[in-house]
Amino acid sequence: MDPSTASDVLTVHGGTALSGEVRVRGAKNLVPKAMVAALLGHGTSVLHNVPDISDVRIVTGLLEAHGVSVTRGADPDTLVLDPASVERASDAAVEAHAGTSRIPVLFCGPLLHRLGRAFIPDLGGCKIGDRPIDFHLDALRAFGAVVEKRPEGLLISAPERLRGTHIRLPYPSVGATEQVLLTAVLAEGVTELSNAATEPEIVDLIAVLQKMGAIISVHNDRVVRIIGVDRLDGFTHRSLPDRLETASWACAALATGGDIRVVGAQQGEMMTFLNVFRRIGGDFEVDDTPGQESIRFWHSGGQMRALALETDVHPGLSTDWQQPLVVALTQANGLSIVHETVYEQRLGFTEALNRMGAQIQLYRECLGGSACRFGQRNFQHSAVISGPTKLHGAELTIPDLRAGFSYLIAALAAQGTSTVHGISLIHRGYEDFEAKLSALGADFEMGVAG
Repeated sequence: MDPSTASDVLTVHGGTALSGEVRVRGAKNLVPKAMVAALLGHGTSVLHNVPDISDVRIVTGLLEAHGVSVTRGADPDTLVLDPASVERASDAAVEAHAGTSRIPVLFCGPLLHRLGRAFIPDLGGCKIGDRPIDFHLDALRAFGAVVEKRPEGLLISAPERLRGTHIRLPYPSVGATEQVLLTAVLAEGVTELSNAATEPEIVDLIAVLQKMGAIISVHNDRVVRIIGVDRLDGFTHRSLPDRLETASWACAALATGGDIRVVGAQQGEMMTFLNVFRRIGGDFEVDDTPGQESIRFWHSGGQMRALALETDVHPGLSTDWQQPLVVALTQANGLSIVHETVYEQRLGFTEALNRMGAQIQLYRECLGGSACRFGQRNFQHSAVISGPTKLHGAELTIPDLRAGFSYLIAALAAQGTSTVHGISLIHRGYEDFEAKLSALGADFEMGVAG
């Protein structure tokens, strides 16, 4: 979508404390992957707690292009997926449904098992650093797949049944771990994956596959062992809640001096974030009553405290929590240090915050923590934030999903009016966020400020 069109722009009038209640549904980083897993089954799968986000719609289109029936269940947040009539989709159809998403790469393993062939168009996704699919392709080759490069994309084939293998990832990549899991479950023999990602969404995907009949064990030191089986069935599963969206609303409460209850949020996978939230000066209250889970976040007044943060793979501080936290830290007293170790270009969004009045300086050195893989590669991956600073309205163009919501937080916290372009990117991971902003008392409208 063209960011200049009115339908892709929000005009935000800042300075209002957000207060009220919002609901989060299933995790963006699990639901589309569980939908792909349904391709592996010889039966219908039912997935509950599905958010209405564009990534879900993209996967729905890709599944339907391959003959999978995708329908709504009795509840609007339930999907029923029937892969009984899986067929080969045209390369053009795959490219049309995929758009700029990187999700098609995860279809490879299931499609190789079902059809012996998979096509990957040129991939898009958020521009936050080097996200090569080399890890994916190397893993598929290790299983016995053949990768053929074509002008329009990659054609991957499996002349014979894929075989279990030993794979060690150079970095605990979430996407590559998902690729190995989705491929290994029906491969012949045993697969051992070392240096695997262990994020909560990975564990939930393993739970989905185990329900289907897979044999997967997670060992110490990031080792996952998969014993291939001959057949998988469908599953019924309720997705874990989206911990990343939860943190975004928490930071919105902190930056605007507000009070937000996030219904559906659960404490277990939020503990690392909650510790940071409390250290900065935020307050929270957990309700873990079964079926009524929620976390209330608020800023009770007083000065927020600066601190040093370092992102890392789970169980460290998630890189997707970093950007909204940076916005909150512009209002903290003193010098905060943020060391980004997951995506080398994720701090680029701070240039816009500086135009709004923030004082953020980027550095190539590894500041405030241990040396990381970016330390000798000339990337500005550390930030020093001096606060508190008053933010003022500005013209903003969203570069990626998490930065996009962080820009919204900054615009809501700022004095004056901001025009935020490219909001369609936010719909990739935030369900109906405009209605949620309205429920919290935000002052905004669709379209360009007059």
